[in-house]
Amino acid sequence: MADRVLVPWRQNRDNAPPGMRVSVFDGEGDPPGDLSDVGFYVVPYGRNQRVDLITQMPELSVVQVLTAGYEKVRGVLPEGTTLCNGRGLHDASTAEHTVGLMLAAQRDLPRWAVDQRAHRWDPYYTRSLADSRVLIVGYGSIGQAIEERLLPFETEVVRVARRARPEDGVHGIDNLHGLLPGADIVVLVAPHTPETEGLIGEEELAKLPDGALVVNVGRGPLLDTAALLAEKGRVRAALDVTDPEPLPRDHPLWDAPGVYVTPHVAGGAQAFYPRARRFVDAQLRRWAEAAPLRNIVR
Repeated sequence: MADRVLVPWRQNRDNAPPGMRVSVFDGEGDPPGDLSDVGFYVVPYGRNQRVDLITQMPELSVVQVLTAGYEKVRGVLPEGTTLCNGRGLHDASTAEHTVGLMLAAQRDLPRWAVDQRAHRWDPYYTRSLADSRVLIVGYGSIGQAIEERLLPFETEVVRVARRARPEDGVHGIDNLHGLLPGADIVVLVAPHTPETEGLIGEEELAKLPDGALVVNVGRGPLLDTAALLAEKGRVRAALDVTDPEPLPRDHPLWDAPGVYVTPHVAGGAQAFYPRARRFVDAQLRRWAEAAPLRNIVR
């Protein structure tokens, strides 16, 4: 059995159980030597995830990604390899960024920033987050964290998940069309699957009231970009993820009316990194002790 571990941070090497062979690779440059003896691979977080290296690890037992989504890994994961995701690690960071996007859009903060640079004092009344009806589409751990932060703002939160859970007040996705006409804000935080691709498209956008806001912190393909552009500002959007991504410099989404874009940074704030390092430390201890790993998705 291959017993070498490849981790992204030195802390994980320093905190590893005694006797564990650990190499550090953060995704930059060349990996550390021959990878054929790697049994546990923690995929680096960020732009250089290097999932391609999995093909160089014939004895791989476990792949640990640090994101909730794992679509980049599915195509290269060998049969029989355990896959664990980063469920829970991004909850706080993503939730606070989501609320920040809502506040920026509702209170027109980008407009005030432009006015400040122009030395222009031009007050007017804006929309509010308070008393807004917010649909959270994808009521997992991140969706719950978003709800926890929204309720003190005196919003009405409507929970939507793949399947209805009446005992928890959760609507099924099959009821989405009936919920959209009454929504002020729709938050997309579902994973990208064949079933969720284009979840909000031309038909769904048409059901939203004028001035409604779509916030996407899930995956870009959940929202049909062409359909959003065709709305010409009638429906607004605050997007941390886009389709395509990265967004090309000449893409019309940059200048679309009522659209705010951040470059897929919701989950990677300061709070994420110490939590992720502690999580990897704990996973390595479990692996060394042959204890059940957390967040197994396959």
